[in-house]
Amino acid sequence: MPSISAPERSSRSVAQPAAACTCGRLRRATRALTQLYDDAMAPVGLRITQFSLLRTLAREGPLHISDLAARQLLDRTALSRNLDPLVEQGYVAIVRGRDARTKEVAITREGASALRAAEPCWGRAQREVAARLGAERLDALIDTLGALESLHPGMTPSPLAPLASPRRGERTQKTSRRK
Repeated sequence: MPSISAPERSSRSVAQPAAACTCGRLRRATRALTQLYDDAMAPVGLRITQFSLLRTLAREGPLHISDLAARQLLDRTALSRNLDPLVEQGYVAIVRGRDARTKEVAITREGASALRAAEPCWGRAQREVAARLGAERLDALIDTLGALESLHPGMTPSPLAPLASPRRGERTQKTSRRK
């Protein structure tokens, strides 16, 4: 198969998608980026997924487990897998919600302290990514990632994503996610 030059790649129409699997390439890129952040966070004993959860809880306050999962675009099983070590370390607490049928997650004092200790490590990783990509490419990447996140079935369309109504038989946001 002949290679496609950069100008030809950028002029592809939606009808002619790239030959490479978008999802496969993004997953590999995500693993590479995750490893860079995890390596940077290793001195404080947190993984980037754990840092992200602590940061969300510090910013948002206590959240229902389902709300935290939705904010992170995680299913509850994946969220539990990431929360368990934080609970064991005493960085988050899971308590009964106002409604006895729900549970809430809150950052603890120890978690807030771990988050503060991890922020310089996170900042170094951020600066390394920015230095390697350059400001223009990083800004374009952030915009593209926002548009990609809007593809999640439970997300309200991003202002960057094209507006489209659901296809016949597809679920809308209201019916695809229950609180």
